[in-house]
Amino acid sequence: MIELRGIDKHYAGKRVLGPIDLMIERGGVTALIGPNGAGKSTMLTIIGRLLEADHGSVTVGGLDVRTGSSSELAKTISILRQENHFMARLTVRQLVSFGRFPHSKGRLTAADQEAIDAAIAFLNLTGMEDRFIDELSGGQRQRAFVAMVLAQDTDYVLLDEPLTGLDMRHAVGMMRQVRAAADALGKTIVLVIHDVNFAAAYADRIIALESGRIVASGTPEEIMTPEVLERVFETPVEVVEQGGKRVAIYYRP
Repeated sequence: MIELRGIDKHYAGKRVLGPIDLMIERGGVTALIGPNGAGKSTMLTIIGRLLEADHGSVTVGGLDVRTGSSSELAKTISILRQENHFMARLTVRQLVSFGRFPHSKGRLTAADQEAIDAAIAFLNLTGMEDRFIDELSGGQRQRAFVAMVLAQDTDYVLLDEPLTGLDMRHAVGMMRQVRAAADALGKTIVLVIHDVNFAAAYADRIIALESGRIVASGTPEEIMTPEVLERVFETPVEVVEQGGKRVAIYYRP
């Protein structure tokens, strides 16, 4: 379980998040949605201890994020940030191997190599291990970064806008892999996502934020209504049923 109690964050005296009280049950996929500046990425990075809250506490799997040791936290929770920049020229395998550092401390064992192989195969990157990251397409590169996170083999996985830069086909492929990681690998996945229709199609729970506060939380069926979406995004929305899923239509000529 991920639990936030009394979390808030300020920049230059302005509150950008909070106060937040939230429990995310273990297992499945939880999507964070909301307009730009709603506090989604801020909340995710606070959960992953890449950013410290001004007040409150966060526990992940019973571990206090603020006071827990870095090594213990790195074996409990992994995070993919929205922007990833590596100065060195790395191959896919070298990048994915970084995910094993909390376990290997730089000395890769046979078990580490097996975990790297499994992550590469899971993200359909087999045969690309020796290609350099800067030679890959945007979709392939994003899959390599997600493979690095999965190689870390944590129970909790945080993904900040994993669909950034992906076209429709690759975005669908990525969300299928996210869903499979939750179902086949038993991961608890929390992701920030802009497309509410992807959230509705692949997530078990949706949490909607606006102006730094949680304004709605529930199943896709509970969140995908005109009343909720129009309140969150402040734009007219029509919701229709398609293939057993609710789809938001928010474009009008």
